[in-house]
Order: sequence, then structure tokens, then C-alpha cells
Amino acid sequence: MAQLSDDCFAFGGPMRTVEETVALLVSRLSPIDGVETVALAEADGRVLAADLSAPLPLPPFTNSAVDGYAIRGEDLPGDTPRAFAVADRVQAGASADHAVRSGTCVRIFTGAPMPAGTDTVFMQEDVTLDDSGAAVLPPGLRRGANVRPAGEDVASGSPVLAAGRRLRPQDVGLLAALGMPEVAVRRRLRVAVLSTGNEIVEPGQARGPAQLNDSNRFMLAAMLRRLGCSVTDLGILADDLDAIGRALIEAATGHDLILTSGGVSTGEADFVRTAIERAGTLVFWRVAIKPGRPVAMGVVRGTPFIGLPGNPVASFVTFATIARPAILALSGAGPEAASAMPVRAAFAYRKKAGRREFVRVVLRSTPDGLFEAEKFPREGAGLLSSLVDTDGLVELPEDSGGVSPGDVVAFRPFNSLF
Repeated sequence: MAQLSDDCFAFGGPMRTVEETVALLVSRLSPIDGVETVALAEADGRVLAADLSAPLPLPPFTNSAVDGYAIRGEDLPGDTPRAFAVADRVQAGASADHAVRSGTCVRIFTGAPMPAGTDTVFMQEDVTLDDSGAAVLPPGLRRGANVRPAGEDVASGSPVLAAGRRLRPQDVGLLAALGMPEVAVRRRLRVAVLSTGNEIVEPGQARGPAQLNDSNRFMLAAMLRRLGCSVTDLGILADDLDAIGRALIEAATGHDLILTSGGVSTGEADFVRTAIERAGTLVFWRVAIKPGRPVAMGVVRGTPFIGLPGNPVASFVTFATIARPAILALSGAGPEAASAMPVRAAFAYRKKAGRREFVRVVLRSTPDGLFEAEKFPREGAGLLSSLVDTDGLVELPEDSGGVSPGDVVAFRPFNSLF
């Protein structure tokens, strides 16, 4: 469990940029302790605990890259086709037991080991058979063609994956090819998630005329699980200062992070703010981001606390841009920059300089083969449909005054944000 001093985030000052906020977070958070060994089938999305080197070369033996005919390089035809007697046949998974004599070839299949003495393979579609069954090989092929040398992909003993990597399906495939049935990974980050407010109810329960179904808790829990976290759902807490304080203190035991949405502003009904101040230390960030304010960071009995805004879109955006890097740092994962691609704007938009804004957009292909971003037609940090009916976010930097149609902008697809 992460244990922090109550003043490790104690800072103030002017409004901070997103980069400054994330850099400060990551610099103050240390990876959780705890390593476990998991079966390779369960390794996707887990954080690698130690550097890995290749225990064997890939491929482990020299083999044919195609179906065809293997010959000795010194026997390559000159300027005219040449017939070679087919001396043997080697299928994938079989052993090539005999060396090939000069003037003969071997029928070979993709993945089969190269017979001793051979180093070149003619593709079967380039070869004809004469009346005697000999393979007629054409001229012009270079020596070594269509062969995969041992270690061509990965050399034995070479580094393959570094500690802190969040494993992807292709990483799992590489480890399997290297014969590793299990792998050491960091244990899952344990995160407690809760909602507060008399105005929200559990989906499916009776809802009063002035109440809303709780959506943020479910959205945040889903995003956390996609980051490989183990989530404890603490449900909804009423607007009761003492009850919230007790729940936060209890959550600090046995969890590495406490995550909430709403209740961290400066209003009279923002009980989470006061509860954190009583139970530990709360530092408000004046983060230059839209949608997103307020975002809070604190420490409760040694456990980090992140409080996100209550509006769903603001909660989503601040999770992706601020909470996500913090969660990766706590998980022991290396930094993962959310990928952005340049697209053409198909909208006009004005913004205030000095803050970073994220605009919800739909991505469309154009007749000239490029992509353009079309802005969601309505504003508002409470519009969940604006996240469902769009493809991602256009990120506008602090020094930008806005966008005009035809401008090139940075587009971040949703699937790159968690």
C-alpha cells in the first residue's frame, strides 16, 4: 500500500498547467510494493516487475519463410533455368536429417528447418517440374532468399521487455514465443471509489424528482479496471461530514488510492473537501484545464486521494489527463503519453488563452483521404451523450486562442486515454 506523508503534496501558488500538475504528481508518487507471478494467459494489461531478456533466439532455428525448394547457394542457376533432382521432403515440425548434395534440392514448407548445406529457397510458384519430376529453378534469385536465420527476430540474451511496461497482447505473444509460461508482474493497484451527494441514487433504485442516477462511479471504475486496477466500490455516501470522514479513513486502510468525483469545490455543500482536511491534508490545484475544475489531491492516513469534478465530462477528461498518469506511476508503469494524431478541423471555436481545452469531436474521412474533426453540436460538462456520440477529444494548448475550419489540430481517440 502506498504510504505518503500528509504534506507530500503541500504546495500552492498560481494556476498550474496540465504538464506541471502531472509532473508534480508523478514526482511525488512511488510505485506500490508487491510482486506476483501470473500465468501468461493472465498477463495482458499487467505491469512487468523486472527486465526480461530472451532465453533463446527467435526463431530458434534457421527455417524456410515460404513453401518451395531449398538448395545450396553455390548451386544457384546462372543465366538459364536449371533442373535439380528432388532429394528429400521436409515439412514444418519435421527434422532435416541429411545434408543436401550438390545438384539436388529439397522440397520444403514454411517453418520447416533448413537442411544442412542449404541456404536459399525458391518459392514454389516460381518453380516448374519436368517430366522426370526434377524441379526446374529459374535464374536471378539472390543467395539467402526466403530464409529466416536463427535469431533474426530476437537474439538470445538480448533485452526484450523493460520493467514498468504495461503488457499488451503482442508482448504476451513474444513471451509465449520465448517459451515463458509465466511472468512476474506488480500486484494490481487497489483503488477505492465512492460517490457523495444526496442528489444521486444507485441505478435501479427509486429516484426522487430532484435526484439523478449515479453515473460517475461506474464510469470511473470501468476506466480503472482498463488500467489494470482492482476496484473497491464504496457506493454512495450521503452529504454527512462525519460519515464521509469515517469512510475516507476506513478506505485509506487496505487501498493504494482513494478516488472520488464531486464535492471537492469550495461550496457550502462540498463535504468531501472538509472531510479530507480533517482526516489528512487536502491541496487544491488551480489547474488550467477545461472541462475540469476543480481537481483535488490529498493524503489520508498515508494513502493518496484524488478528487475529480462532479460533472461527468469533466470527470472523464480529468481522469484521462491527470488521474491516469498518477495511477500509472503508483502501479509502477512507465509513462504512457496519450497518442495524438493531426487532423483537420471542420469547426470554428474560440477559447481563452492560458488554459488547455478538450473539445469533443466526431472524426470523419474526407474525399481527399484525410481526416477531419467535427465538433459535438452542444456544450456542457454534464452531457454524457457527448462522450458516447463522439470519437475522441481535440486538444487545444494553453497558448491557442481557438480554431478555424481547416486548421490542423491534435486529436486524441478515446481508446488511447485508458
